[in-house]
Amino acid sequence: MSLDDITYSIRGAAFKVHRELGPGLLESAYENCLCYEMRQMGLRVDQQAGLPLTYYGIRLEVGYRIDLLVEDQVLLELKAIEKLDSVHTAQMLTYLRLSGKKLGMLINFNTQNLQHGIKRFVM
Repeated sequence: MSLDDITYSIRGAAFKVHRELGPGLLESAYENCLCYEMRQMGLRVDQQAGLPLTYYGIRLEVGYRIDLLVEDQVLLELKAIEKLDSVHTAQMLTYLRLSGKKLGMLINFNTQNLQHGIKRFVM
């Protein structure tokens, strides 16, 4: 499955969840529903995957977590906040760098139109 196919499926699942739930819930509700929908599509999804930090060659388990890792290729960072800010972009770029993955998506479910709540990042 190509990265474009995976992200197309992720977007489809996210829109389905948003249509059903709408804005205003906790991030964990969207995370669990999105995870369910993607697994129903046959995608492999790791929830709350650990993300270690390497500091001067030393691997440190410092508690960073990727919300969802899809097909071991696409990082998903989910939000349920008023608006995305530059700190959320920085977080996604840092997670991509630390993980060595090339593609990430930041999805904010707390919006009337989910189209405006999805950002795609490529390293």
